[in-house]
Formats: sequence, structure tokens, C-alpha cells
Amino acid sequence: MTNTRTINPRIVESLYCEALVLSDEVRAAFDLSGRIEDTGSSAGESRIALSCEALRTTTRMMHAVAWLLNHRAFFMGELSEFQLRRYGRLAPDFPPGDPDRMGLIDPRVGKLIRATEHFYARLLRLDRNWRDLHTMPGPSALDRLRARLGNVTAA
Repeated sequence: MTNTRTINPRIVESLYCEALVLSDEVRAAFDLSGRIEDTGSSAGESRIALSCEALRTTTRMMHAVAWLLNHRAFFMGELSEFQLRRYGRLAPDFPPGDPDRMGLIDPRVGKLIRATEHFYARLLRLDRNWRDLHTMPGPSALDRLRARLGNVTAA
């Protein structure tokens, strides 16, 4: 992976630090918002919206941090490129925040949720670019094995 144009150890470290700060902000925001007492007719709906978005947002950040940890391990020689390709993939279809529920929660929390979505989208672009750059053209491993076996039986 030394011929990479899309990702390197410095980028991964920078993103990892950013992810840790963002994760801490998410934890604090949802921890604090869980203690605020809602009053009014929509209190139950607000609590449900907050719970759903908290789960979705913290899960999004856990996936992002795991992806970054896998890349850190790769750059430190603790994972092979095969392992990184197999286990270091982000879910491309991770759901965004629910627009109907976003109106029921504090706008500052909504802004933080959108920040996690943008961060995750950045990681997805990096992951796609890296995978596209490192896609090996030519026959698959199975095709190469078949060719070698064909050469052995012909001899």
C-alpha cells in the first residue's frame, strides 16, 4: 500500500483524532439531553426521537472509529492488506438521521448528528477511492489457479 494516493498514516491519524473528539461530543450531547425533562404533549415523541437518533449516531461513530483503527493497524503492520480489505470496510448504506424525528430534537443535537453524517461520508469516499485504486485488473485468484492446474496436467 505504499503507492497510495488517497490515504496515508497521517491522514488516518488526523481523522482518528477528529473521530475521537466528535465521538466525545456525541456522547456528551446525548448524555446531557437524556437528563433534560420534556414537558408538553410531544414529550414522549421527543424522547423516542432522541433515543433513535442517539443509537443511530453512536453506532455510526463506532463504525467510523473501527474503520480508522483497522487502517491504523494496517499502517503499523498489524493487519495485512487482505485482512484490511476483508474486515476494514464501511457500510455504504448506513442510514442518515430521520428528517421527521430531527424536528423533535434540540437543533444543536441535530447539527451534531449532521456533522457525524458528513464525517462518515468523508470516510466512505476515502474507502471507495482506496478500493478503486487497489483493484487489481486481470484474472481472479481462482482463474490463476485454474490456469496453473491446467499447465500442470498438460505437462
